[in-house]
Amino acid sequence: MKLLVGLGNPGPKYEDTRHNVGFMVVDEVARELGVRIDRQKFSAVLGEAECEGERILLMKPLTFMNLSGEAVGAACRFHKIAPQDVIVVHDELDLPSGQVRIKVGGGHGGHNGLRSLIAHLPSPDFVRVRVGIGRPEGGRDVTSWVLGGFDESERAALPSVLAHAARAARCLLVEKDPRICMNEFNRRSE
Repeated sequence: MKLLVGLGNPGPKYEDTRHNVGFMVVDEVARELGVRIDRQKFSAVLGEAECEGERILLMKPLTFMNLSGEAVGAACRFHKIAPQDVIVVHDELDLPSGQVRIKVGGGHGGHNGLRSLIAHLPSPDFVRVRVGIGRPEGGRDVTSWVLGGFDESERAALPSVLAHAARAARCLLVEKDPRICMNEFNRRSE
C-alpha cells in the first residue's frame, strides 16, 4: 500500500490559498481515479483506490499544516506503510510559481508541515512532490504569502499546474523506483 498525502489547512478560510496546493493536487488525483475523499479517520479525510494493481490511500490531514505528521504517522503505523511508500504533495517557496519537482528525503527547509512529518515518521525518506509557489517580492511577509490567495496569473495557470503535479504523483504511485519519475518530471525546461 502507498499513501498519498496532500498538505494543507482545513476549512473554507484556507481553501484557495497557496499553502493548500497539496490538498488541491490530491483532489485532482482522486478525481482522475474516480475516488471520493470523504471518510474520516486518523484526524484526516481519506479515500482509497487501486492504481495499476497498487492499493493507495489518499489523505488530507485535518490537523492543520503544523501538525500534519500526527495524522500521517497514525495512518502509517496502522497500515504498516514504510516512509518510502509515503508521497507528500506540498507547496514550495523555493521553486518558482507553477514548477513541479520530485524529491526523496531531505530536511524540512522551514516548511512546518514537513517538519511535523519528519517528527512523526521513522525516517525523513518519504517522497515529496514539491509545487512551486515562489517567494513574495520586496520582503513581504512569508506567512501572509503562503496563506494568501493566488494572484490573477497564478489562478490562470493553476489548472495546468495541478494537472502536472497530479501526473507526477500518479507516476510515483505506480513506479517502484522514484528516480524514474524524477527523470521525467525534474527536467528544467518544465
